[in-house]
Amino acid sequence: MSKLRIKKGDNVIVIAGNDKGKTGKVLSVAPAENRAIVEGVNLVSKHTKPNSKAPQGGIIKKEAPIHVSNLSLIDPKSGSATRVGYKFNEDGKKVRYAKKSGEEI
Repeated sequence: MSKLRIKKGDNVIVIAGNDKGKTGKVLSVAPAENRAIVEGVNLVSKHTKPNSKAPQGGIIKKEAPIHVSNLSLIDPKSGSATRVGYKFNEDGKKVRYAKKSGEEI
């Protein structure tokens, strides 16, 4: 199992698949499955029975997990897709940085 470079709260762009080009915020990450749920990406229709939350029931749209290989972090400086690297800052703390601009994430 490899280490994921995408974390909850990151802004990502979809680089492959049906939602290619869409951007969103990572809502949750499942490292065991190498998948992440991104806001507004990979929407699926879910049929629900009537319950206390939805008295009518019906079809709701919700985000489904997407494989992390189809996601790329958005560079905070340029706003385009970038790879992630690790380095130690002045305090000796390990931090993530955008390889495109060198900016800390």
